Amino acid sequence: MCREAVCKTSHETLTECNCIIPSPQFCNICNMFMFTQISHLFDNEGTVAFAMFMAIWATLFLELWKRHRARHVSQWKVYDWCEEEEELIMEIVNDPYCMPKQFRHSYLRSTLVLILVTLMLLIIIGLAHSLVVFRVVAAALLAEANSEFIKDHSSAVAMMLGAVLHYLTIQIMTRVNRWVALKLCHIEKTNSFASTERSFTIKMFTFQFFTLFSSLFYVAFFLGRINGHPGKYVRIARWRLEECHPSGCLTDLFIQMAVIMVLKQTLNNIFEFTVPWLKTCLKRKTVKKLQRKCGHCYRKGCRNAQGNVDACDICKLQDWIRNYHLADSNAFSLFNEFLEMVVQFSFTTIFVAAFPLAPLLALINNIFEIRLDAIKMVRLERRLVPRKTNDIGVWTQVLEAIGVLAVIANGLVIGVSSDFVPRLVYRYRYGPCASGISQTNCMQGYIRDTLSTAFLSNPAVRKDFTKEQMWTENGFNATQCSYRDYRSNEDYTLTSQFWVVLAVRFAFVILFEHVVVVCKFIAAWFVPNNPMQVKNERLHDKLARLKEELRDLKSSRSTDV
Repeated sequence: MCREAVCKTSHETLTECNCIIPSPQFCNICNMFMFTQISHLFDNEGTVAFAMFMAIWATLFLELWKRHRARHVSQWKVYDWCEEEEELIMEIVNDPYCMPKQFRHSYLRSTLVLILVTLMLLIIIGLAHSLVVFRVVAAALLAEANSEFIKDHSSAVAMMLGAVLHYLTIQIMTRVNRWVALKLCHIEKTNSFASTERSFTIKMFTFQFFTLFSSLFYVAFFLGRINGHPGKYVRIARWRLEECHPSGCLTDLFIQMAVIMVLKQTLNNIFEFTVPWLKTCLKRKTVKKLQRKCGHCYRKGCRNAQGNVDACDICKLQDWIRNYHLADSNAFSLFNEFLEMVVQFSFTTIFVAAFPLAPLLALINNIFEIRLDAIKMVRLERRLVPRKTNDIGVWTQVLEAIGVLAVIANGLVIGVSSDFVPRLVYRYRYGPCASGISQTNCMQGYIRDTLSTAFLSNPAVRKDFTKEQMWTENGFNATQCSYRDYRSNEDYTLTSQFWVVLAVRFAFVILFEHVVVVCKFIAAWFVPNNPMQVKNERLHDKLARLKEELRDLKSSRSTDV
């Protein structure tokens, strides 16, 4: 797999076919080895163990959170509290003769909401496809730039620009998604506030999830796999679909996730803190103007014989006025924090096999954000109105669903998108070690084995390239080029090695998912939701309540006699 073993050959054999999408010439595969070595940092044998660890960690995290929640619920005596009963009690207090709202289900409204949700998801997926078109056009335009650096790295620059545009799309669609989710909840007309909140949470998270991950799913599972091969490229309006980076598709996914996560965390923290701070500074001037009006209270002429001053109403209420002019807090204030944390949990679990730095970035972000949020909530915003509850609502089910999806996504990333399985097959089936030669590196010749050759003498292949593109970077007139695929060099049909690799890929995905799911179930069983102390306290509370009910029953019977 070393560079020397591959590059000691003619330049014609090592020209890359697919890199000419952003480039006016064929490029040398040997120039891509730096990126291959970088991608090997997160596309190696340890990725499987790390993905399994993160899946089990997600389960343990949720179980430990449930234990933490159980302790607080037991401490505040709200274990058997029901939100619907609380709403009924408030209605009875306001109107002793009130009647409860009847549960009703309208199939017409449900069908309408389902159609609108589907339409919204299709629009979001369409935006992801527009990002794909943007990257293709940007790569082609950057390849014609005057800067040699931009020319040589036009694909990577286009991917980064696409990630920045994706972040801007996320910021815009967040506001659109909230407005649409509220309108859909209004159409539904749920029975209670709890039901409305649950429905809004599910819709909002679904819209945000598709906004964030539609483009990432495309890069992870479709990029470079549906674009055809030399002589039979798939085109949209005469544009060839974008190719994976020569070092592998995981490099594109790594860049995409890194840019989005860094921008999202950094800029969100800046805006979340600076916007309330600026609002508070502007409103503070209004408070100072009011305080200047009551300056006469402190003049000597206003003092009585004892030298005391009767403060006016403005002076008496200045603390209340100052708090009133803080940034407003509404029903979305805490919801936004929950949504941000759940999205961050998604980034640290889904596709963590392709971006192992996600947990580290999340940890660094939370170290700063926990202090910034504390300052924002205590000093820059009005106090939130406390509400009684005994859990975080539907967010628990959302987190559990993310944990299951993370197992599936990481299994597919390792089994389908990475080179882990092809390397494994080559090592034990096609490499030097498969022939019994143990003195050499088992991966020697792997890159050459993954390359197929397209001959430019074939008219079907030659029509895909112009005469200028057939010249290599070193000035050679190429007669053939290589591309990553398992195809025959004569008729471009899939070879038997392709089907062997495909079978092993699917076998690995099934095995990985089943093993990780079993480990998740064992971890969930090993760490119970409720600590033994909480269970014992509940048991003692039930026993005390039953004894009290029996005493009341006995006293009522003795009174009747």
